[in-house]
Amino acid sequence: MEVIRTDCLVIGAGLAGSAYALHAAQAGLDVALLSLGGPCEANSDWAQGGIIYDTSTHPDLLAADIMAASDGMANPDAVEQLVREGPVAVRELLLEQLQVEFDRQSGGGLELTREGGHSERRIIHAKDLTGHAILSSVAACVDASPRISRQSGSVAIDLLTLSHNTDTPADRFAPLTCFGAYVLMENSSKPVAIVARKTVLATGGLGQIFQHSTNRPGTVGHGVAMAYRVGARVIDLEYVQFHPTVFYGENVPRFLITEALRGEGAVLINRHGEHFMDAAHPRASLAPRDIVSRAIHQELVTSGEPCVYLDTSTLAPDFLHERFPHIHQRCLEHGVDIGKEPIPVVPAAHYSCGGVHTDLQGRSNVLHLNVIGETACTGLHGANRLASTSLLECLTGAKCTAMADIRDLSEMEFRLPEPRSWKSPQRDPDPTLIQQDLNLVQQTMWNYAGIVRSQRRLSRARRILLELREEVQSFYSDCRLNRELIELRNAVQTALMVVHAAALNPRSKGCHYVSSDE
Repeated sequence: MEVIRTDCLVIGAGLAGSAYALHAAQAGLDVALLSLGGPCEANSDWAQGGIIYDTSTHPDLLAADIMAASDGMANPDAVEQLVREGPVAVRELLLEQLQVEFDRQSGGGLELTREGGHSERRIIHAKDLTGHAILSSVAACVDASPRISRQSGSVAIDLLTLSHNTDTPADRFAPLTCFGAYVLMENSSKPVAIVARKTVLATGGLGQIFQHSTNRPGTVGHGVAMAYRVGARVIDLEYVQFHPTVFYGENVPRFLITEALRGEGAVLINRHGEHFMDAAHPRASLAPRDIVSRAIHQELVTSGEPCVYLDTSTLAPDFLHERFPHIHQRCLEHGVDIGKEPIPVVPAAHYSCGGVHTDLQGRSNVLHLNVIGETACTGLHGANRLASTSLLECLTGAKCTAMADIRDLSEMEFRLPEPRSWKSPQRDPDPTLIQQDLNLVQQTMWNYAGIVRSQRRLSRARRILLELREEVQSFYSDCRLNRELIELRNAVQTALMVVHAAALNPRSKGCHYVSSDE
């Protein structure tokens, strides 16, 4: 088996993983950066609304807004770190080093917008393609760095640990320690081992374990599942945020309709034109996402309608086309002119507030295994994430984790043994069975562990998923590896963890809503 050695192995090349790689490389470290697709094929690229930056007037208000959106469940230390370090990270990397072209006012100052749950305008943006503007700039810098080796089209299989993957018997008595990962490279059926002093999980979220999601295909909680299998602590996985406004159309792919539209004045209405959010929350259509999603869910259950609508009639058509060109074009492709008619929308799985438990330097309970971005859980989001904090968390976590790792790598000694060879069967997996099983996971999670949950529904989901996991494990052990099979294995494991966490928490909090009547 081929073995590759490096200083830092980063699994996932979205904003968190790419920013970490830049910091590490600029400090003189060698980095292997794995990504499922190309440089911008990550959830970060799809972020539309913006990134929090200007907190100069009322920094305490941002902390209060994060805590309020979290339903009082956020970790105050993580909130304080984001408020203190986040704007600095934005200024240093995005504004000064990369000079990302954010929208500006006529006088040259950064244009600020507001989104749901925010008490003031503090968010900078690049039209409605903020994530793409940021990630494309960061990715270009990554690809220009001679110390970063990007491995596109690669997927991690399992983490390497002293406890599981060496031939030295005494290693199983050592503290839990990671030293890299088994990886399936692009266009290869033979796994390689990448041995690293520091391994960083930045694989994004888990939205694609649900039938309807804003996440990219393949986003099934890869990092959470891999970390769990080697003994990492996971936390708050019941808190899966559903974005309230995703484009709805029959036989049309779902795509995000940014919250910034509501921040600029668009309002949610039902088929009769009624502003149903006015009775749901004092901030109406600008309420936190969990409240808006449940209100839409209830409206659909009560009315029997397939969707609600986002009314943009108070906004000038020219402004809509200029400020939201991407959304305007996508909607137009599916027969909706947002300057003339309301946008049909429904909720969809969007963001995992939980994940692998880490401290504020990205440390998990497994030595030398760090976790950042949406894969991690510092407690920043509590039971529900405030809009436009995700990209900021990526930058803050990447910087703080990289700085701590740079110190470790200059001071600590590392044991990097020869990993045990991977033995793979030769039978090819059946793609039809894999797709059918993934569909079952997604349908089960949407129907029984979605926006509104109950113990009865969760029990049914658990029974279905436990049986499916046994079948997948047997399937997995008997077939040659490919990306789809690895994805299915991780999807089943992640789904079970979400269901288990939800069943253990009888209290409705934030985006985890438990009904006693269903």
